[in-house]
Amino acid sequence: MSRYPRDFRGYGQNPPNAAWPNGAKIAISVVVNYEEGGENNILHGDGQSEAFLSDIAGAAPWPNMRHWNMESIYDYGARAGFWRLHRLFTSMQIPVTIYGVATALARNPEQVAAMKSAGWEIASHGLKWVEHKDMPIEVERAQIAEAIRLHTEVVGTPPRGWYTGRCSVNTVDLTAQTGQFDWISDTYDDDLPYWREVGPRDQLVIPYTLEANDMRFATSPGYTEGEQFFTYLRDSFDTLYAEGQSGAAKMFSIGLHCRLIGRPGKVAGLKRFLDYAKSHNDVWFPRRIEIAAHWAKHHPHKRFARPSQMEQSAFVATYGSIFEHSPWIAERAYNLELGPAHDSAIGLHNALARMFRSASAAERLGVLQAHPDLAGKLAAAKRLTPESTAEQSSAALDALTDQERAHFQALNAAYVAKHGFPFIIAVRDHTKDSILAAFTARIDNDTATEFTTACAQVERIAELRLKAILP
Repeated sequence: MSRYPRDFRGYGQNPPNAAWPNGAKIAISVVVNYEEGGENNILHGDGQSEAFLSDIAGAAPWPNMRHWNMESIYDYGARAGFWRLHRLFTSMQIPVTIYGVATALARNPEQVAAMKSAGWEIASHGLKWVEHKDMPIEVERAQIAEAIRLHTEVVGTPPRGWYTGRCSVNTVDLTAQTGQFDWISDTYDDDLPYWREVGPRDQLVIPYTLEANDMRFATSPGYTEGEQFFTYLRDSFDTLYAEGQSGAAKMFSIGLHCRLIGRPGKVAGLKRFLDYAKSHNDVWFPRRIEIAAHWAKHHPHKRFARPSQMEQSAFVATYGSIFEHSPWIAERAYNLELGPAHDSAIGLHNALARMFRSASAAERLGVLQAHPDLAGKLAAAKRLTPESTAEQSSAALDALTDQERAHFQALNAAYVAKHGFPFIIAVRDHTKDSILAAFTARIDNDTATEFTTACAQVERIAELRLKAILP
């Protein structure tokens, strides 16, 4: 058995309408990452200087040394950039979510006081602004706990949101397992919040962004001037706003850093965008905690038995009859590389159909021969499977006149005598009259053609059966 954990399906082709408050067409989440004082530095007990997200082109860590220029750039974010952003957002009455590195918050008390005074949400950005990818899981778990403790001590209230950024493959599950957070944001995989099941915990995830993000001023390919940032934000806004006008409202995250966007030439592009967004009606600027509260109220999570997480016995018991009297198809499908993509009707149908298609001709013939005649003796004796009974009833084949029933039975006998298997059609796609028309037309086909047609109809029947019980 192999299971594939990545979720390529998400909401699929029909995402929910976010139904933002007051009919908003878009929710714009402005995030300021506060990392100054939490970055790699031998003063902080690290083995090297910081090298990430600064205006120093091609920066590299300096082992066992302080990097004065790097420190100075981070210092600018705290000394000047933060206050420029604070004046901008408070003057425009735009609420902000802070991703606050706990050790950085502890070293910046005046900035923390200003965040609190402005009513900004202060979420946790981890204990230190360092790489976590190689961190042992128990070390990372301990650092998460210490980040929560220190954040609570410094801010006065525990964090209700989390974003690590430089995370490991374990980060999302570890933060969810704390049960501490209304939301976590260490993903970039959607335009809407969604729920993630982590053991017994239903954890809300509010995806973040690395592209509508001023970090692109410090990475390549990236922005070189504020106008480019404005243009990208405006184009993103226009696309999402139009979708919202069509009844598919989305969320737009904007990621900022005090030492980057806080520079005069860069912040001008941000200001231009905020003016542009505010010139539109039905635009909501929430903190992420407000997005979380809205989603929990209007889009609560609903668990269901997921095929990819079932034990084999339960899987076969549930899906063994999808292909008529052929549980071996489910038994084989169970051993495929199933994952979240197969927890839907379309996804699981693909897995089951693969096993049917890859079976021998004799096995597929056995599946065809397992199907009952339409309006045949088994139906009359009420000996059909529940699925077949419901399907034949949907086309009123259980309410035929004696003449109609005799006609069907004559066609059944002639068809089986010629082809060696019953006439198969997805009756839910038809009426009684169209079934009879197809029966009459197909009976004269050669057997190879009918074998191919019948197999396709078997797959269609399976698809309809799955759509009745899965998302």
